[in-house]
Amino acid sequence: MFRRLSRRAVTVPLALTLAAVLSGCGTGDPAPAASAPAPAASGGGATTLTVLAAASLTGTFTELGKTFEAAHPGTTVRFSFGSSATLAQQIVQGAPADVFAAASPATMKTVTDASLATGPTTFVRNALQIAVPADNPAKVDDLRDLADPKIKVALCAEQVPCGAAAVKALDAAGLKITPVTLEQDVKATLTKVELGEVDAALVYKTDVIASGGKVRGIDFPEAEKAINDYPIAVLSDAPAPEAARRFVDLVLSQQGRDVLAKAGFQTP
Repeated sequence: MFRRLSRRAVTVPLALTLAAVLSGCGTGDPAPAASAPAPAASGGGATTLTVLAAASLTGTFTELGKTFEAAHPGTTVRFSFGSSATLAQQIVQGAPADVFAAASPATMKTVTDASLATGPTTFVRNALQIAVPADNPAKVDDLRDLADPKIKVALCAEQVPCGAAAVKALDAAGLKITPVTLEQDVKATLTKVELGEVDAALVYKTDVIASGGKVRGIDFPEAEKAINDYPIAVLSDAPAPEAARRFVDLVLSQQGRDVLAKAGFQTP
């Protein structure tokens, strides 16, 4: 477990307005809109597909969203990327959406327990790495270095999947560390390293890869005890259920798996 935060904590917002969801707010930019006529299966008119997804899926889902739009003229895919815990609460509180892709079964369970989704499917897995600046000025080599009070560490907040995974990994190593900041999702946590505000952070391997060399990833054995499964589901009240099912099918297809594997995700 984490010791009490020594500097500041970031509070995770519990609600997202209708306008924010439909505009694709969250970590990352929404996929570009398509303007061609809708396919006959949509019943005429343009179709908007709203996908709420874990922040660590920003790059891969944005790419798959563009692929989906190209294959379904007239359909616009709009994303909201962020903390899975926050997104799950937004769904429970009535935020309109078609698909939910979470970074842990626990956050998906919040939605299924509210009877807002059924039959989620695990589509990928993700493991933690220690992220350090490219030149690693603090000379971090392994997980135990993060317990040094001179090392400034950023972690995800414990209630979100990347934070829960960090707790498991630290417990497995028998370590207690004091982070200088707790962030609301993995992208915000990684940004602290990219900006040089901290010496290290525990983030997903996929986010280290997505940084494009801005940070360096360090493997550690306890990460194998804290791997997160990612489930995806069509929401029960989806405004565009047919498009939602087709998008989930794309994610689960070989094409979708190839995109996700290239980004560093593991096959379940």
